[in-house]
Amino acid sequence: MENKTPNMKPETKPVAPKPPVEKAEGIKGELTFDDKVVEKIIGIALDEISGLLTVDGGFFSNIAGKLVNTDNPTSGIDVEVGKKQVAVDLSIVAEYGKDITNIYDQIKEVVAREVKKMTGLDVIEVNVDVVDVKTKAQHEKDSVTVQDQLSDAASATGDFASKQTEKAKAALGKAGDKVSDGAQDVKENVQEAREPRVE
Repeated sequence: MENKTPNMKPETKPVAPKPPVEKAEGIKGELTFDDKVVEKIIGIALDEISGLLTVDGGFFSNIAGKLVNTDNPTSGIDVEVGKKQVAVDLSIVAEYGKDITNIYDQIKEVVAREVKKMTGLDVIEVNVDVVDVKTKAQHEKDSVTVQDQLSDAASATGDFASKQTEKAKAALGKAGDKVSDGAQDVKENVQEAREPRVE
């Protein structure tokens, strides 16, 4: 004997329809984009390009998990932003052995797509200046070298600051002792020079 259970669907409550969205007609204003906003959109979008090691030695290069030049995500990216259109100039380092014309085509496609999607602006020009070609290994070595140089400089600066802080503390301690001794001498001199209050 088979035990069949009826096909039970969870109860759904009717959803009230959303009121139609009114267009903001009659409201005046203008939407503009600062150059650095479009540059940043492009800088982030370029991360997906195979064979593109970096833009002008900066931003999104993440070889061996080390970001280089993270202070300026728009390094090597220049744009001219108009009311409806954008022109882009890039300086890049390409990976040795890769088809640079293919990298260029990928850059144009990704830049146009992401800028249009996020801003509604049309990219009408993309100029790419290949400033260097490196192997991934060479780029990684160069990136690590820059990272290590920054770490070494920060460490040296920290050691120097620490030594100077210790010297300053010692000098303040000595000065404090001298001030304390001088204050005690003044107090004793005042007490000796004062007339007794009681007879």
